[in-house]
Amino acid sequence: MGNPIFALASGAGRAAVAVMRLSGAGTGALVEALCGPLPEPRRASLRRLRHGEVVLDRALVLWLPAPGSYTGEDSAELQLHGGPAVVAAVAEALVTLGARPAEPGEFTRRAFLHGKLDLTEAEGIADLIAAETEAQRRQALRQAEGGLARRHAEWAARLTRLLARQEAFIEFEEEDLPPDLDTEVAMAAVELRDDMASLLADGARGEKLREGLAIAILGAPNAGKSSLLNALSGRDAAIVSTRAGTTRDVVEVRMALAGVPVTLADTAGLREGADEIEAEGVRRALTRAEVADLRLLVFAADAEPDAATLALRGEDALVIVNKADIACGSPVDGIPVSARTGQGLAELRLKLEAAATARAGLSDAAVLTRPRHRAALRECVEWLDRLSEAGLPELRAEALRNALRALSRLTGRVDVEQVLDLVFGEFCIGK
Repeated sequence: MGNPIFALASGAGRAAVAVMRLSGAGTGALVEALCGPLPEPRRASLRRLRHGEVVLDRALVLWLPAPGSYTGEDSAELQLHGGPAVVAAVAEALVTLGARPAEPGEFTRRAFLHGKLDLTEAEGIADLIAAETEAQRRQALRQAEGGLARRHAEWAARLTRLLARQEAFIEFEEEDLPPDLDTEVAMAAVELRDDMASLLADGARGEKLREGLAIAILGAPNAGKSSLLNALSGRDAAIVSTRAGTTRDVVEVRMALAGVPVTLADTAGLREGADEIEAEGVRRALTRAEVADLRLLVFAADAEPDAATLALRGEDALVIVNKADIACGSPVDGIPVSARTGQGLAELRLKLEAAATARAGLSDAAVLTRPRHRAALRECVEWLDRLSEAGLPELRAEALRNALRALSRLTGRVDVEQVLDLVFGEFCIGK
């Protein structure tokens, strides 16, 4: 794969320790050039790093020979003092000795190419690094440790077995095979298809937890939407005024509800715009309402409910009656709150947490976390659906083959030899 690569694995800037990672053919020679004889594998050794006659640093050096490394290649770690000058000097020395800076994700890409992990596990590592909340961390860790890969492996094994049996039925029908083999394959394919379809019908929980939910606050001008945003987020994110129409654009706040990251968006009041700027704000508010995972419809307790907000009621909406501290009764059936005094906010937060958990709560089972996963599995299910419509055994075999190919896109691996092994092994054909 060309020259060995290196990169700073710890954060940039001044720190107590900076970890420099190296990988690739020739890594051992690089380490020897810097610190002399290689340390014992996987044991930290305190060494003086030199480049020519210049002492660069006194650092801990770890030598990680292939294949027992993260990338599957000869690798090393240099645990340096974390000053920017130290890091820059060591990086310059590595370039002079023939290494090059790694591209984004290149260490994990090499790990995939050397069979150390599959695509879903690599994506889990990326998600683990980007995790903002505890729920995201747990989901990413489950995927990085092979949760989805194991489910894929179980599906792939079943599908490979079905394909092997179907191929045997076609190619070796004169052999002593079970008479109802073709029927058994069709029935097992339906069971497998239903298993996959149940995961596709999970409401995209994994994707929503990974990306975060979008919650839009909607209502008439002066209903208290901006005050509610500030109260829920715990800071003055939006300008609050008694003047109607203060909010013209979308104001967003990133926060967490029951471990689920959400983007809470305050929007312009829903009314016929007094000018073109406010009209654009209303258009953007309605656009947010269309794409939001949850809509908070805010009505003022001291005003008649407006038709525009009432029209947005539905399954993905929570109705909130604000200003409950200054007016008795309720114009609509909703959660009474006062963004000014805090009345009802605890109950509202509990309902929001329940809604967030229902839409993106952490599951103990493996879940799909990316549109790529969902597209591959959906294509696999479509091919299994075609299996029942195929009149000829050869067409059924082709549907199974395409289903296996689509499923293999989940992990990035396709193994044709597995099919051959089962065809010639399970039935002892040609003995």
